[in-house]
Amino acid sequence: MKASLGGRLFNLTNIILLALIGFVTIFPLYYVFIVSFTDSHEYLQKNGFVLFPQKWTLGAYKYLLATPAFKNATAVSTFLATIGTGLSLIFTAAMAFGMSRKRLRGRKIIMLMVLLTILFNPGIIPNYLVVRELGLINSVWSLIIPVLVSGWNVILMKSFFDSIPVELEDAALIDGCNDLGTFFRIVLPLSAPALAAFGLFYAVGYWNTFFNAVLYINDFAKVPLQIVLRNMLIDSETSTGGAAAVEMISEQQIPTQTIKMAAVVIASVPILVVYPFLQKHFAKGVLLGSVKG
Repeated sequence: MKASLGGRLFNLTNIILLALIGFVTIFPLYYVFIVSFTDSHEYLQKNGFVLFPQKWTLGAYKYLLATPAFKNATAVSTFLATIGTGLSLIFTAAMAFGMSRKRLRGRKIIMLMVLLTILFNPGIIPNYLVVRELGLINSVWSLIIPVLVSGWNVILMKSFFDSIPVELEDAALIDGCNDLGTFFRIVLPLSAPALAAFGLFYAVGYWNTFFNAVLYINDFAKVPLQIVLRNMLIDSETSTGGAAAVEMISEQQIPTQTIKMAAVVIASVPILVVYPFLQKHFAKGVLLGSVKG
């Protein structure tokens, strides 16, 4: 059917509005990416406003990757995003699996305790005191252990495990599997959508670790990437390597703004690269537990 004049105007308005929103969203990312590859002379000649550089350069990236503080921070963030995500998925899935078993004694009490962690936050000072008493101050593990398991994720994953037919577990028990065998051989392979979704959530959280690092880490060699990036964006020069870094910038004639943009790209690319590989599972994972049949 031919659309009416009002319908065509409505569709045109939606297209224009969505195009504007898309432009406002994409242009900052595009500008950051372009400036990070812009030659220093061209950047200075155009007063920092470059839409498409005539000469591309990797000088800012080479400088960052040669800076010890930036390399250490990248290694710390990579450790958090890999080891932290793996441990969080294991503990979250194990706890959710146990809570999904109806024969577990005290199941309702455990569920209530998990809900309390969602409803009530102990605050900064109690968290700091617990971390200090555990001897984790100035340790990378202080950025993993306090946030190892999310109560909300445990409840959602429990709902996913509840949707798995109990007959599969009975068949595994008949074949000689114990609870651990059922968990690793039956339940986890069927939980790929849930693990992909929660793995992405955990990985983003660990990669963007900032506030806990400010509280618990005193050694600058152990800070994650977001702290170094914050220092670079706030400082009028750069904080990745102290005075030596400023001298190196002046020798190589690399504008500070270009280095900042390159740091933003490096901090953003890993998550953008990982997401497409998890996308096929992500749509299923975010809906887990919403429909039961």
